[in-house]
Amino acid sequence: MSQITALDTFDLRFPTSRMLDGSDAMNPDPDYSAAYVIVRTDDAGPDGHGFVFTIGRGNDVQVAAIDALRPLLVGADVDALLADMGSAWRRLVHDSQLRWLGPEKGVMHMAIGAVVNALWDLAAKRAGVPLWRLLSGLSPERIVDLVDFRYLTDVLDPAEALHLLQAAEPGRAERAADLVARGYPAYTTTPGWLGYDDAKLARLTREAIDAGFTQIKLKVGGNLEDDVRRLGIAREICGPELRIAIDANQRWDVDEAVRWVKELAPFDPWWVEEPTSPDDVLGHAAIAERIAPVRVATGEHVANRVVFKQLLQAGATQFVQIDATRVAGVNENLAILLLAAKFGVPVCPHAGGVGLCEAVQHLAMVDYVAVSGSTENRVIEYVDHLHEHFADPVRIENGRYRAPERPGAGTEILVPSLVAYRFPDGDVWR
Repeated sequence: MSQITALDTFDLRFPTSRMLDGSDAMNPDPDYSAAYVIVRTDDAGPDGHGFVFTIGRGNDVQVAAIDALRPLLVGADVDALLADMGSAWRRLVHDSQLRWLGPEKGVMHMAIGAVVNALWDLAAKRAGVPLWRLLSGLSPERIVDLVDFRYLTDVLDPAEALHLLQAAEPGRAERAADLVARGYPAYTTTPGWLGYDDAKLARLTREAIDAGFTQIKLKVGGNLEDDVRRLGIAREICGPELRIAIDANQRWDVDEAVRWVKELAPFDPWWVEEPTSPDDVLGHAAIAERIAPVRVATGEHVANRVVFKQLLQAGATQFVQIDATRVAGVNENLAILLLAAKFGVPVCPHAGGVGLCEAVQHLAMVDYVAVSGSTENRVIEYVDHLHEHFADPVRIENGRYRAPERPGAGTEILVPSLVAYRFPDGDVWR
């Protein structure tokens, strides 16, 4: 019997603030960071790797939260855990002592997500396949068993979820082959960071078009006059056909969001992302109604599947933006994919931060192969930062994510990077 022997944690920080990479209206100087965990076992097999994305000092509390999960996992039977990941998820999320800190939201919930993702990385490596293939190859019944339907059954119960998955079952093999042949559509935020000057915005927009992207995203919300000028530059370069999304990063109140977006509407934004507080479901619904036909996208800071349920019920978002490390890992993201499929709303994952592209591509590909069966109006965010630190970095060709081929969840960081970027004693920080 193989057992989990350790949860090793690392505080990894990358000094992206030095070049203002990642800068937006709410986060002017982020250092992209990972509260990182390795699940180790007592056999000769692979380890499992996971992380929570933060922008710097958040690692202090996030690493401590992951450390608090050791008593629930060290000594556990690896085979039993991986054979029933639905029960493993509930074991962590429903622990009464830890649940009290949320419940099912915030630092503790994200820490559980890091460990859950590490266990899925371990499972995929042991199976010898990338995570998207492991999950999309499961039977509809087994996928349903992975999901906690508590608080969802007024909208989606296990029987309806099973029906959705069974309806998508025909054509799985063809869609998987299509992913391998053509990849998954992407869009890029690389040109749009708020700290970049106009010349850099223009240069990177041209480079994005040359690289085959059909959608870019610009950060907004710092200054309206600047936003009008910047969108004018981008639209002139992109022409009328290429999509330009805008992202306010929760900057506005409801009325302010409506006023601001209407000022930017002449530039035909494809969506406005996070126009207000991620917790304000009715605020998002009011904005969506008042700014139409501009669409609303949100999700990267949504705490759990229950809030996603309410956003969809209220018609408050026209694009669901899952994040690989905000909710409690793969299992909860599967619940959100099923909710989005129920309401017919496209899933366009948030990525960009360190490791988020590597991790969330697997979930989008599972959505295509096994859940929604579609890539229409679906794109995964891409930012050209920090991929070189990963054992299986994303591959972008002609504006599309190439399907990962290496076993695992894409979450493993290379050992030299673990050493160099460990805070505060790594070479980069010393």
